[in-house]
Amino acid sequence: MKAEIIAIGTELLTPFRLDTNSLYLTDQLERLGIPVIQKTVVGDDRERLKSAFAEALQRAELVIGIGGLGPTEDDRTREAVAELLGRKLRQNEEIVARMEERFRARGRKMAEVNRRQAMVPEGADWLPNHNGTAPGLWLTTEDERVVLLLPGPPHELKPMFEEECLPRLRPRAPQHAFARKVLKVVGLPESEVEERIAPLYCAVANPETTLLASPGQVEIHLRATGSDTADALRRAEELAERIEQALGDHVFTRGPETLEQVVGLYLMMRGATLAVAESCTGGLVAERLTNVPGSSHYFLGGVVCYSDKLKAKLVGVPATLLRRKGEVSPEVAEALAKGVRRRSGAVLGLGVTGIAGPTGATPDKPVGTVFIALADAHRLRSEKHRFLGDRDRIRWQAAQAALDLIRRKLLK
Repeated sequence: MKAEIIAIGTELLTPFRLDTNSLYLTDQLERLGIPVIQKTVVGDDRERLKSAFAEALQRAELVIGIGGLGPTEDDRTREAVAELLGRKLRQNEEIVARMEERFRARGRKMAEVNRRQAMVPEGADWLPNHNGTAPGLWLTTEDERVVLLLPGPPHELKPMFEEECLPRLRPRAPQHAFARKVLKVVGLPESEVEERIAPLYCAVANPETTLLASPGQVEIHLRATGSDTADALRRAEELAERIEQALGDHVFTRGPETLEQVVGLYLMMRGATLAVAESCTGGLVAERLTNVPGSSHYFLGGVVCYSDKLKAKLVGVPATLLRRKGEVSPEVAEALAKGVRRRSGAVLGLGVTGIAGPTGATPDKPVGTVFIALADAHRLRSEKHRFLGDRDRIRWQAAQAALDLIRRKLLK
């Protein structure tokens, strides 16, 4: 069994509304072993809706429509599907009675327009909605394909799917299971990750492998199929192990954790504390660290010292060093790291300085030049990076590299 999802509503074709229901449904279906092979967004146009459902029914045994079941004229899903399947719409009096009682319980009279929601195609089963007025619809075609129509509001869709649809779908689900593994990689570009691991994942058809790149990070998604969950997990784990060996300590987690969560875990394990002095990142490293609950156990605080004056006054960077080397230099990054460590009493001090752009570049220090330094009681290490992109991307990548420098220090 394969599934397609059709998200319905002209508002979903604007920049102002995002379809999140399909993500939830995809997760639920994959747990059943039913892959989603295509998702479509269609506006409130009857002919386009008919076309979308007709095409989906040629490819998939299960087609789920989301939305367009409301009481207004632009809610056209039930009419389009009924017309496509050649089914007449008939008013269901039990649905009408339920809706009237719902309005009565709230001290209101039901408008006549709500009766549109009680129109049910011939041969369809209607699914009660305990959190709204629009019932769901379950239709079976002549060739045993299923069309499932669900209301759009998530607080209505999710309980309806779990209570009414999952029990019907389980007996139809294939006798195999899916498992996913995600490896998160830092410090390598997508092209190098691909070069290192392609020989491993191309040698097997199961699991399927997908690489997703974002600024400063690459995610490797493994999707395995097995006779049961344990078999699928074993297949995913075996490939994950080989990939991690190929990438070494660039893999910072096989779980859902963010880099800042991993760094926090290592700081806790080592009994270490951290303080940061940031210039071009503007407090982004501190923000990410303090987003983690319990970070007060290891993060003492941070200083955003954007100007040369505050670099000297708050962190103790020598004014002569700033004049001689310039604020964007490895020497200043090191002075920031040493100074914030000394003044805070932290085990580790981090310093970040750079040019996030779009102005401030020089011939020898283009936009994206960033220096990061980390100091403890015995050692001082600094790195030079050149990041590409706009200001936000450069700042994020700099924070990512800074967190990774801390992580690699704590790995030793």
